[in-house]
Amino acid sequence: MTTFRGVRVAATAASLLLLATACAQNAGTDSTEDNAAGGSSLSPDALVLRVDHTGGFSTPAMLATRLPVISVYADGRVITQGPTILVYPGPAMPNLQVQTISADQVDELVKQAIEAGVGTEQDLGTPPVADATSTRFTVQTDEGIQQLEVYALGDFGGSESGLTEEQVAAREKLQSFAESLTDLSSAVGTSPEDSEPYVADAIAAVAEPWVGNDEVDESQPEVAWPGPQLPGESLSETIELGCVAVTGAELDELREVAVDATTATPWISDGKRWTVVLRPLLPDETGCADLVE
Repeated sequence: MTTFRGVRVAATAASLLLLATACAQNAGTDSTEDNAAGGSSLSPDALVLRVDHTGGFSTPAMLATRLPVISVYADGRVITQGPTILVYPGPAMPNLQVQTISADQVDELVKQAIEAGVGTEQDLGTPPVADATSTRFTVQTDEGIQQLEVYALGDFGGSESGLTEEQVAAREKLQSFAESLTDLSSAVGTSPEDSEPYVADAIAAVAEPWVGNDEVDESQPEVAWPGPQLPGESLSETIELGCVAVTGAELDELREVAVDATTATPWISDGKRWTVVLRPLLPDETGCADLVE
């Protein structure tokens, strides 16, 4: 079965070699110190920390293109989703923001993730909630990628949750850590640089046949698709979704025409109408394959 993801969990061979060297250098130190991944030991685009959501009740296109809540890289870049205007249909291009923190602050976030329980085997229980999302924590340490996925993290309270006190306590630690990441100045102790728009080197375009409905004005203006012919390669054998990666001059043109486009815009490619979800690729992603596993 095909599932969608928001993170690549395989490090490069070079990064693994550097990690092994770092582990050897840290032998004999405190266990917490061992786990703190120094950003300088990894390539700049290496993912150090990510919180994203998986599953839940949503459309296949939304599941495939869902953006992480936060992604922290070895060079200190922190990419998050910026404010979104509450209109429907919304803008075609997501509002991603990037800011930079220091190497020490990167290490501090890794330390906090480990202290919250990421990378440990623990019983977190399963709340009796249907179709909820799971919160996935990914952290890069000197011991490699550590990952923890928690179903219905924010829906565990109340006397009918069916969870033990220990399970609730463990979930509260993880929830507190996740919430702290919404305010980096509090999470790392000092204010990071001001954020600015994240400019991706490539954008994945997930396409499916355009269908009008009562909620969408069918007079939405058509826009000529400037990228590779849609729908592109299939993302799954079980759902009708295609994907192309837009780069170079075509990417520049897409950014220009997408300014006035919405999520309901009919994009015209090869004489056909398509609904397209634009998903900027993050520094650790290279193409459409990174949207699925």
